[in-house]
Amino acid sequence: MVTGAEMILPPLRQDLRLHQAAPDRDGSPAWSIQDPVTNRFFRIGWLEFECLRRWPGNPTQIADAIAMATPMSVEPEQVVAFGHFLEQHHLVRPTAEGIARLAAEGNQPGWKHWRWWLHHYLFIRVPLVRPDRWLARALPWFRPVISPVGRILIVIATLLGLLLVARQWDQFTHGVMDILTPAGIGGFILALALSKIFHELGHALVATHFGVRVAHMGFALVVLWPMLYTDTSESWKLRSSRQRLAISMAGLAVEIAIAGLATLAWALLDDGPMRQAALYLATTGWVLSLALNASPFMRFDGYFILSDLLDFPNLHERAGALCRAWLRRTLLGWDEPDPEEVTLLMRRGLIAFALLTWIYRLVVFLGIAVMVYLFFFKVLGLFLFAVEVSWFIVRPFLNEFLVWRRRWRDIKINRRCLMLGLGILILLLLACPWAFDITAPGIAHPKYQQNVYSPFPARVVQLHKPGQVASGTQLALFDAPDLQARSVRIAASIDALNQRLKGVSADSLGLDLRRVTSEQLTEQMAEATATREEEKRLSAAAEFDGIWLDVDPTLRVGSWVSTRDQVGILIDPSAWIVDAYVGQRQVERLLPGARARFRPEKSWASIDARIIDIDQSQSRKLSHVMLDAQHGGPIATQAGERQSVPADAVYRVRLELARPLRENHETRGQTTIEGRRYSLLWEGIKRTAAVIVRESGF
Repeated sequence: MVTGAEMILPPLRQDLRLHQAAPDRDGSPAWSIQDPVTNRFFRIGWLEFECLRRWPGNPTQIADAIAMATPMSVEPEQVVAFGHFLEQHHLVRPTAEGIARLAAEGNQPGWKHWRWWLHHYLFIRVPLVRPDRWLARALPWFRPVISPVGRILIVIATLLGLLLVARQWDQFTHGVMDILTPAGIGGFILALALSKIFHELGHALVATHFGVRVAHMGFALVVLWPMLYTDTSESWKLRSSRQRLAISMAGLAVEIAIAGLATLAWALLDDGPMRQAALYLATTGWVLSLALNASPFMRFDGYFILSDLLDFPNLHERAGALCRAWLRRTLLGWDEPDPEEVTLLMRRGLIAFALLTWIYRLVVFLGIAVMVYLFFFKVLGLFLFAVEVSWFIVRPFLNEFLVWRRRWRDIKINRRCLMLGLGILILLLLACPWAFDITAPGIAHPKYQQNVYSPFPARVVQLHKPGQVASGTQLALFDAPDLQARSVRIAASIDALNQRLKGVSADSLGLDLRRVTSEQLTEQMAEATATREEEKRLSAAAEFDGIWLDVDPTLRVGSWVSTRDQVGILIDPSAWIVDAYVGQRQVERLLPGARARFRPEKSWASIDARIIDIDQSQSRKLSHVMLDAQHGGPIATQAGERQSVPADAVYRVRLELARPLRENHETRGQTTIEGRRYSLLWEGIKRTAAVIVRESGF
C-alpha cells in the first residue's frame, strides 16, 4: 500500500481556471475551479486553495508546507482526499490507465446503444443555441422592465388583477374548469410553452446583465418529458450572493409577472379568445410557478434560491449527510460525527429539510414511476417502472441498510434488542385487524318530499302560500286553455254522435252505420275520460303533512309555467336521509346498519346516522347536482357530459339521520362511516397480488 510519504499526486489539467468566490459563512475565503470542458464549477475552501498552490507533489510535504505557512493544521490524509476528489471529477491529467479508460469510453456506441438509454432516459440534455450575442443586443430593450420602476408597476398591476378577479371568482373558477376540455388542454400546453420560454429568457437576460456568459440554451428530457433549460453555471464566478440570487429568481419572477399581467388582462377583457388565452397564461404561471418551480425539494429554481439565500452550496447533499449522521446516532447509538461543523440552529434546520426532501421525493418518484408505466406499453412500462423504483427509491434505502449491516456489531446489544422488538411490534400492529372509518361526500335531504311541477304548459290559477300544510291541502291549481278547448270539443262530438245514433234506421245499412257510430262514440268517451284525468292533474294536493316552501316568488295568478319550472316543494322535516357516494374499493367494507356521522358544510357539529341501504351497482350519474365538481361539489365528473357522470366508480350509500337538520333544505356535507375491520398487512398483500395478476395479463 502506498502511503502519503511515498505517493506523488498527479498534476492538474492546464486548461482549468480558478476564480475567487464570495467568502464562506464563517468568513474564510473561497474559490471556484472551472472545468471549461464540461463548464462545471467546484467550490473549494482555503485548505484546498493552499493545496493547489503547492500542487503536484508529495502529500506529506504539501501538508507540512501548509502548516508552516498558515495557521491551519493539515494532515496528509486531507491532501490525499482532495487528490481523490480532483481525480474523481477528471480535474487532473489522466494516467496511462486513465487514458485507456477514457479511450474505452469514447469507443462506446453512445446513444445508439440501448444501455445508454437505460442509464440516461431519466435526464437527457440537448443544447440548441449559444445565445450570448443576441442576448447582449436584446438586453437594452428589457432593461426598463427589470428596472425598479418597471418592477413596481408590475407588482401594482398584479395586485390590481388579483383584486378584480376576486370580485369575479365564480366566473374565473368556471373558466378554469373549461381547461379540462380537449381544446382547453391544447391551449394550456401552448401557454405553458410560452411561459417557460420567457422563464428561461429571464434567467439568461439577468445573467447577461451581471456579465455572466450564458453557455447555451436548449431542452432537457426529464423521464422523456421535454423541459427548457438555460446554462447559467458560470454565475459561480460572481462574488456577490445577491447577484446569484437574482439570476436564480429571475425565471420565477418573470413567470409570476406574466401570470399577474395575464390575470389583470382577464379581468379587463370581454369574453372571447383573448380572454381565454389570458386565463391559460394566468393559471399556468400561478399554479406551476408556485407549486413546482418554487419547491426547494427538487433541483428547480426554489432549490437554487434557497441555496443562495443561505449561501449554502450543494444543499441537498450536505443536508442529507447531516441527517444520515443524526439518524445513525439517534437510532443506532453510533458515535457518528457530523460531516461538517454548523451552528445548532442551522443543523436542526438542515436535518428537518433533509427529512422533508426525502418524503417529498418519495412521493414524486413514485408518481413518476406510475406515470412512466402508464405512458409506455405494458412490457416496457413495467420494466421502466422497476428501473425507476429500484434506482430512486430502493437503492438509497439499500445503501444505508448495507452500512447498518456492515457495522451491526457496533450497535449495543440492548439497542439491537430494542430495534428487533420494535420491528416485531410494528409487524404485529400491521397484521392485526383495525377499524378504520370511511369518509365520503354526501348530501342530506328530507326522506319524504314532493316536488310540484305543472304536468304541461299551463296558467297558474291558485297558489298556496309557503308554510305548514296538512295532507290533502291544495298546493297549486293550474288552467290549460287547450285542454279546456279539447274537453268542449269532445263533449260536442259525443252529443253529435248520440244524436246520430237516435236517427239511424233499423235496416241493414242502418245497422252498419250504428256499429261505426258506436265505435266512434266509445273512442270519444275514452278520450273524454282521459281528458278528465289530465284535468285532475292540474290540481296538486299535499301527499302528507309537511312544510310547503321554495315557492317561486315571481309566480302570480295568471302566470304561465312550463313542465320544467318547479312551482314549489313540500317536505316532511321530521325524517332526513343522506345520500353518500363511496369509492369502489371502500364500499365492500360497509354493512347495512353500521354507524355513521354526517357533518354539514360550515358546521362543526356532527349528526349520528346509520346505513339503511347500499347500492349493488355503481352510480351512473349523481342524483344531486350539488355534488358535481363542475358546480363546486367534491365529486369529479366527466367533462362534456350533460348529466353528472362520475369520473371514478362510486356507489350510493343511504344513511338515516338520528335527528332532523335545522335547515329545511338540501345540505351538502361529509359523512364518516364505520367500516369493517381489516389488517393493513393482509390488505397490502391482497392488493399487490391483484395488481400483479391484473398487469401481468393473466
